[in-house]
Amino acid sequence: MAYQNYPVEEHADLRELLQKSVTAFADRVAFSEKRDGETVSHTYRQYGADVASLRAALAAKGLGGRRVVVAGSNGYAWVTAFFAVVSGLGCAVSVDRETDAETLARIVSETDAGAVICSPDFLPKTESIDPAVLRVSFAELPAMIEAATDAGDKDAPIDPASPAAIFFTSGARRGVMLSHRNLCFDVASLCRMIRFTPEDVFLSVLPIHHAYETVCGFLVPFSCGAAVAFSEGLRSLTGEMKEYHPTVINCVPYIAETMYRKVDASIRRQGMERSVLNMIRVTNAIRPEKAALAAKRRAFSFVHKSFGGKLRLILSSGAPADPAVLRGFRNYGILALQAYTLVECGPVAAVNRDRFYNDASAGLSMPDTLVDIYDMQDDGMGEIRCKGDHVMLGYFGDPEATAKVLRDSWFYTGDLGFMDSDGFLHVIGRRQNTIVNASGKQIFPEELEALLNSTKYVRESLVCAVPNETGDDVVLKAILYPDAETIRALNDDNTRQRTAIEMRRAVSEVNEVLPAFKQISLYEISEEPLPKTPSGTLIRQAD
Repeated sequence: MAYQNYPVEEHADLRELLQKSVTAFADRVAFSEKRDGETVSHTYRQYGADVASLRAALAAKGLGGRRVVVAGSNGYAWVTAFFAVVSGLGCAVSVDRETDAETLARIVSETDAGAVICSPDFLPKTESIDPAVLRVSFAELPAMIEAATDAGDKDAPIDPASPAAIFFTSGARRGVMLSHRNLCFDVASLCRMIRFTPEDVFLSVLPIHHAYETVCGFLVPFSCGAAVAFSEGLRSLTGEMKEYHPTVINCVPYIAETMYRKVDASIRRQGMERSVLNMIRVTNAIRPEKAALAAKRRAFSFVHKSFGGKLRLILSSGAPADPAVLRGFRNYGILALQAYTLVECGPVAAVNRDRFYNDASAGLSMPDTLVDIYDMQDDGMGEIRCKGDHVMLGYFGDPEATAKVLRDSWFYTGDLGFMDSDGFLHVIGRRQNTIVNASGKQIFPEELEALLNSTKYVRESLVCAVPNETGDDVVLKAILYPDAETIRALNDDNTRQRTAIEMRRAVSEVNEVLPAFKQISLYEISEEPLPKTPSGTLIRQAD
């Protein structure tokens, strides 16, 4: 099915993106955040001036053409430091604020960074790095901006193919180099597939050092003239929604599912299940879908009120989202979509359109890019690979690792999946996670986890292989984290026993639809949420 792309202005480099947005949206609010309990906002005009002044101040300290580490909490200081570096000074090295001192020292040394600009609480971690490296606290930036007297060589040409930023993969194992072209292309491509306007307000929740939040939660809204409100953390989310009235939230599936479960639980507590189902049925019958969404926003105003009253779009990535949650949000008049993101692809490789989507899929390839399946098997499964101007320059300082994944302009993701007849990409799992039994049959744990998570009382699951009794093969074991709230709602006097019953039932239910070699032989119940990376991906450890 063909859909017309939304019109988008393209930018050759990030400085051009900055300058055009500052000019076009000068007096609109660009960023808002809390300081000492008070909300402080900054216009596009003010932000543009602050970035130019800070860039000049950093250039005066001899950082022109250098790599500069930026680390800290989401906020105005971070985005100002980042753009001061990438808009003509040098290359930003985006580092997790939770990085330990030893890892930071390694990153600074390996990237030959000339400075570390960071939040005050991060500053002690810089004590072990080379004394010649400049250290600048976010708290010092206002004074540096105020003292700057020259905007610097802002008109010096930028090579679109030059590295603009380095982002690290999970665990800071590899630095991914993204060029100005990579980032600008990815921003424009996403805006072609999903409509964003200057009236939008993005609530920035995910750590901004991730390429996903940098692009989707910062550069995309900035290019569209929208506002970004920086969250102080998940615990503050409910209050921040009521204050900032966001229209868009980028998140990982765990956050989306938590938000949805709270709504679901509230409806059950109030005994509104039947009336809600009736309203969903009535509004689902309305055509076209745009009119249905409008009707749902009115019918479910009590749901929207809990999200600030204006939330229209949730974009989820980082791991497969539960299709039932995506459909559930849409039933209430909030469009929930998922994307397929990898930092090596700038980071958005595929995304569901706002007018053409498949809740079970990771999305469609973006304009002027290719996503296909390499080494496809008889069942259509194979390795996902991508090609386009969003694909990284390579891994910093690691040509050998780069050569393994970049071949003939294709980036080989290491993820396994298939494409359906409508062109939607379905991601099954990581090649590195594939379990192979003694018969050579391949088992994808993510596929089994999705089935377990779709049962009523399993909140999260992790499937792994363990040796069988004779040690000549493997069997599958599941670690299950129950949905305690849903189980408590059963009002069973013995919650622990009921939990054990429902977990056993869930495993049996899943095994009934699986061939013998994929069936789960063992399981254990976890009393705590399963460990995850900051992006929401399950941490898998060898048993």
